[in-house]
Amino acid sequence: MRSLDAYAVQVRVKSIKSPVRFLAALVLVPGLAGCFASPGGESSSDGGQSGARLRVALAFPPAENFSPYGADATLLSRLGVTEGLTALDANGGATPTLAQSWRRESDRTWQFTLREATFQDGTDVTPKAVAEALTRATQAKPVPPALAGVTLDARADGSRRIRITTGTADPVLPMRLSSPSLAILAPKAYGKGNPDPVGTATGPFEITEVGGGSAALDRFDDYWGGRAQTSGIDARFVKDGTARANAVRTGDVDIAEAIPVAQAATLDKATLKEAGTTRTTSLQLNTASGPFKDPGLRAAAREAIDSSAIVKGVFEGYADPGAGVYGPAVTWAGSKRVKPAGRADAARPDGTRITLATYDNRPELPEVAQVVQQQLQKAGFEVKLEVREYSRLESDALAGRFDAFIGARNSLLDTGDPVGILASDYTCDGGYNLARLCDRYVDRAVRKAEGTDGTGERQDAAMAAEAEILGTDALVPLAHQQIIAGVSTEVRGVILDPYERTLVDAGTRR
Repeated sequence: MRSLDAYAVQVRVKSIKSPVRFLAALVLVPGLAGCFASPGGESSSDGGQSGARLRVALAFPPAENFSPYGADATLLSRLGVTEGLTALDANGGATPTLAQSWRRESDRTWQFTLREATFQDGTDVTPKAVAEALTRATQAKPVPPALAGVTLDARADGSRRIRITTGTADPVLPMRLSSPSLAILAPKAYGKGNPDPVGTATGPFEITEVGGGSAALDRFDDYWGGRAQTSGIDARFVKDGTARANAVRTGDVDIAEAIPVAQAATLDKATLKEAGTTRTTSLQLNTASGPFKDPGLRAAAREAIDSSAIVKGVFEGYADPGAGVYGPAVTWAGSKRVKPAGRADAARPDGTRITLATYDNRPELPEVAQVVQQQLQKAGFEVKLEVREYSRLESDALAGRFDAFIGARNSLLDTGDPVGILASDYTCDGGYNLARLCDRYVDRAVRKAEGTDGTGERQDAAMAAEAEILGTDALVPLAHQQIIAGVSTEVRGVILDPYERTLVDAGTRR
């Protein structure tokens, strides 16, 4: 992680009334040393000039009409439109946003005190409105990922508080409520069908127009955290990574997210920004059927992998070698990592035939797969490589039709809880168990972690469970990825968020 730019921090402390979103784990990308404003910028509340509109190129267009319950929830969060009751801090814990404080009343009940805030339609953020928004989320079909397996009852409790009761003890509820899919919208957003976030959210920017592969956002002047330093955002949805890089290089956009590694070298160093993420690229080995049902062959595959070669050859240094489920961007993981024990001895592959699959939605993954294929072949495996678009691959991968699978996965998922990915990806009943792992020691360790309270204690339990998973060799970590963004030198305050939930906020400007 790069250190925070001192000037950027000073500007934010002065101009923003709340520390929300300005977290030590988030990399604030500085621009030039001077202040920038549009030629005809409006006067801001402190007497200065407001910044010009920001031009932003995003990699993924809205897939569900900006529904806050699906993939578009993160898009809304990244553009500074929506907020939940909490956000995630530098260590992955909950920090205040619309809720200024909370306390746990019992194993299943929490009380949250709301700050004074206004929805973008001019109505007040009230306990009744917040309770209704959360209740609507519990009724959504499909259920938001952050609420999978969770029952939740939210009720107003006086003029500034809400009380939330869960079906079973949920020690990470404040972290769960940070999920972009649990954003709070005004009552008028909830009609028939999916909620409409246009003009009904609480963030510093309000959607005013959508269409033709773009969206326009204007500053929301009554934002509780202070008036945004730019007058608005013009967002374009550009799927092609080369096109996004070209737009930065030619000055057509101010910010472009998700620059492909292959395009990084084409950008001027002053406009190329990177930071660690909680996303890990890994090799999953099918433990239920096929050759990798044999622990000895899984051990042979692990020993064949040289992750440093992948980091250097494919990611060109914009990644860290695979260490576990959690990488360096999960700031507490390295000091708490437990060495796996009881691994099997490697067997001789002797020409064992395997099918290795990956998807091309992330352009680096087919290249990673080719390197892994070569490394496994050198060790004595015979490897058939299969590459498809993800939607055409997922069902076969979950059904165990491949011997090995390479994917990129956010290790903190939708809630920021480190235990979430362990339960979903590596337990007998996990819903995204690509390795088809069913190991009693792993399940026992994950159950213990799920029942552990206290941030530090839960992290310790998660690392103990990670060690059990790594000990099975069902998972071979390959690389911990970095964010690569293109940012104009005139822009300040872009947030390269390791959780990939935030890109711009009230302090971003040019």
